[in-house]
Amino acid sequence: MLTHSVDDAWAAIATLGLAEKLSTGGPVMTILDRFRLEDRVAIVTGASSGLGVTFATALAEAGADVVLAARREDRLADTRNRVEETGRRAIAVRTDVTRPEECQALVDAAMRAFDRVDVLVNNAGVGTAVPAVRETPDQFRSVVDVNLNGCYWMAQACGRIMQPGSSIINISSVLGLTTAGLPQAAYAATKAGLIGLTRDLAQQWTGRRGIRVNALAPGCFESGMTDQFDENYVRHTVIPRTLIGRLGHHEELCTALIFLASDAGSYITGITLPVDGGILAT
Repeated sequence: MLTHSVDDAWAAIATLGLAEKLSTGGPVMTILDRFRLEDRVAIVTGASSGLGVTFATALAEAGADVVLAARREDRLADTRNRVEETGRRAIAVRTDVTRPEECQALVDAAMRAFDRVDVLVNNAGVGTAVPAVRETPDQFRSVVDVNLNGCYWMAQACGRIMQPGSSIINISSVLGLTTAGLPQAAYAATKAGLIGLTRDLAQQWTGRRGIRVNALAPGCFESGMTDQFDENYVRHTVIPRTLIGRLGHHEELCTALIFLASDAGSYITGITLPVDGGILAT
């Protein structure tokens, strides 16, 4: 049962930084305006390849300046060029998200360069497919360290300095919600863990700090990771389970990302949004 008063409701809106935008006396925002990210700063981890490059470019196209992070600093140059070609600013910071001190150093660099962080895209991750009876403790721990622990360290560092109205987006997977025929215990466990982490951080931070925390659960998208899949696996296992009948395109995931990052998603927190072509319906 809802017990909050009207005053409480408007106080919550003010905490999220939306009162002026929703007030009749404030600036009028069109539907398309709500998807824009001008004057905001986004951090993207795992920004040296794959979806990380696409996410960074999409955020810049929506108007954000972007802080790019990855272990392979030399490969961040191309992503930085893509961001700057949109007319937005970018910095690149070598970061190993398994090290909390490097996550903090990344956020410190963002604050020095831009004096704010409004969006965190927790994208850094690794994938494996190792039968459970053969997977070594080190193999399992290494996946957990990047995919789950690294996201937590990044969220911690950003949560300390983010202002009301900010957004954290954890990149989970439909494999956190279902299986897909490959032996991926470590990967699936971490992606399921991210869904739980998303819910808990949302309940901790949305009301108290005005920070929304959500997750995306991509299905099978064209990427360097899927390029490594056997063609027969994609044709005979993935595609038949995908109602749309094909792999996803990056821009189809980016639109969901911008929705959650921007004021378009201002009343959404603590959820996991599948973008999977219908895999979870089969």
